[in-house]
Amino acid sequence: MKFAICHELFENWDWKRQCQFIADLGYTGIELAPFTQAPRITDVSAAKRQDLRSQAEEHGLTICGLHWLLAKTEGLHLTTNDRSVREATTKYLIELGKACADFGGTFMVFGSPAQRNLQSGVSREQAYANAAEVFRAALPAFADRGVKIAMEPLTPLETNFVNTCAEAVELMERVGHPNLVLHQDVKAMLSEPTPIPELIAKYAPITGHFHVNDDNLLGPGMGRTDYRPIVKALLETGYSGWVSVEVFDYKPGAEFIARSSIEYMRQILAEVTAK
Repeated sequence: MKFAICHELFENWDWKRQCQFIADLGYTGIELAPFTQAPRITDVSAAKRQDLRSQAEEHGLTICGLHWLLAKTEGLHLTTNDRSVREATTKYLIELGKACADFGGTFMVFGSPAQRNLQSGVSREQAYANAAEVFRAALPAFADRGVKIAMEPLTPLETNFVNTCAEAVELMERVGHPNLVLHQDVKAMLSEPTPIPELIAKYAPITGHFHVNDDNLLGPGMGRTDYRPIVKALLETGYSGWVSVEVFDYKPGAEFIARSSIEYMRQILAEVTAK
């Protein structure tokens, strides 16, 4: 099982310090949030991209992918009826895909709830059609470099567009491109009526990435979620992608969260594989 961590937890650390600490804990992947590098990914030069990648690799780390794709941007939206905004969003996703490949990553998690919420006057049907149009237009530009978009279902508290794995699949079927895959996130799946292990098993063939966290927005093992059946389901379905820690409450501190999360995941992995 490959463990990564979403690095915005360490936003105020310099890159070398992040890489050193994350590698020392035993993670082998870093999941990058573009807004931590520049207001727009196009502001990150080719030289800077190579430098970030090289420093990570020197510490035995892979920049495995990107998330928070549209966070802190303006004029971008996935489901809007405004064609010019959709076209701008398509162009920006293409640039993100190119950057992801430059960093050495293979996936981009589409979460960005604020940039996908249904706007006034946009029906559910139109929102799905608009989103599918954007993805269909963007994916060919970077799919040949091995980059996929992983669509992330989020809770109804976060967004009103794609709240379940089934709805993500509905969107994927409309797009019809093999490089649009499903992203699964424990916090989000806790809002579904179906138990998480069943969701993992049902959607295993199309799941491209997996986030671990807890019901209190902290790291795995820091809330009430029992990870034993979750890890067991991942192993039984042969999931071979990254298992990446993503938290939203930073109050306990980056060091504590990062250390506690991987220690807990390793403990659960050892318990499950010992049986």
